[in-house]
Amino acid sequence: MTVAASSRRAAPTIGFAAVVYVFAVVMMGTTLPTPLYPTYEARFGFGSATTTVLFAIYAAGVILALVLVGRLSDALGRRPVLLAGVVLSLLSAVVFAIGSPEWLLYVGRVLSGFSAGIFTSTATVAVLEAAPAGRKRLAGALATAANIGGLGLGMLMSGLVGAWTPWTLRAPFVVHAALLVVAGLALLVVRETTTPDRAAFRVQLPRVPAESRRVFGAASIGAVTGFAVCGLFSSVAPNFIGTVIGIHSPAVVGSVTSLLFAASAVGQIVLQGLPDRGAIVVGSLALVVGMGVLVVALTAASLPVLIVSAVLSGVGQGLLFMTGMRAITAATDPGHRTEATTTYFVIAYLAISVPAIAAGFLAAAVGLASAGIVFAAVVALVTLVGLTRARVFAGRE
Repeated sequence: MTVAASSRRAAPTIGFAAVVYVFAVVMMGTTLPTPLYPTYEARFGFGSATTTVLFAIYAAGVILALVLVGRLSDALGRRPVLLAGVVLSLLSAVVFAIGSPEWLLYVGRVLSGFSAGIFTSTATVAVLEAAPAGRKRLAGALATAANIGGLGLGMLMSGLVGAWTPWTLRAPFVVHAALLVVAGLALLVVRETTTPDRAAFRVQLPRVPAESRRVFGAASIGAVTGFAVCGLFSSVAPNFIGTVIGIHSPAVVGSVTSLLFAASAVGQIVLQGLPDRGAIVVGSLALVVGMGVLVVALTAASLPVLIVSAVLSGVGQGLLFMTGMRAITAATDPGHRTEATTTYFVIAYLAISVPAIAAGFLAAAVGLASAGIVFAAVVALVTLVGLTRARVFAGRE
């Protein structure tokens, strides 16, 4: 093989790896505050209801960006839109690094939500389009794993850096800013995969194409329950670890809450070969068992049991989310896939925010443990309802 041929073969692989890295790094920024919420509460004097509102503001930013700029990359190209997302994430990191007054936290969450909304749609497509020949199935798994795995890496990095430095509320965002600079440079090796067409831009209102409505309805149940659990672990779990279990270390909080997202990412990659129906069954059962274990953890105030719940729930969430996306994409005509995937993400991010808000306010009324038990029971019940629809996925490989 000549050097030139080897370079041509390596170039797509490098670009593919680069866009996966950029995707994961931007998503990291959306969860950096999670392990720091107990510290923010001590500094500003707010409670779990405020942290859930902060999380909801982020989710609202994601949904707004999905609707307003979901098709922008068709008009301008993938790379310019990805760069805009990196810049917004960098601005969010700068705002959080400044740290006070309190209203800056809300500004940072809005900026973070917009950056995630841009990447949720555009980067998913960019990863699929940048994949080397014959690696499309792996690319689909890596796209969703970079999304969910980035969330977990953000929590882990923030918790560890916050614990290991004297600048708990600033150092994680400085480190993230450095990673974002590298991400911006990495975009230079990502090839443009679409021909820009300014006439293609329009507001992407959520809509489910007729040909995929049956599959979409079944897949959405898993997306709702899986992302609701993600919302709980991102917003309420840090307070539970601190208030009920009595552990306030950002390193511990970040490590535990990141486990769900790490398990989700690993599960998606390792189990990508399962047929769709099998993945839905395994994912649903893992999530239901994970919720049962969560009830035990809340009742016994046990950190080890909470860790087991996070891992099981993460595997379940990852399989349900990945398989739902894969099935919807396969069942939808190419010209309507952006509409279908945008709607799927809008439902997912509504699920990641609304139940978390409800759990936060319920916790203020009846306590964190009781609210968590109610939440777990509802998620398990809805997941079992979704399991009865698994036959919709039969035969989809």
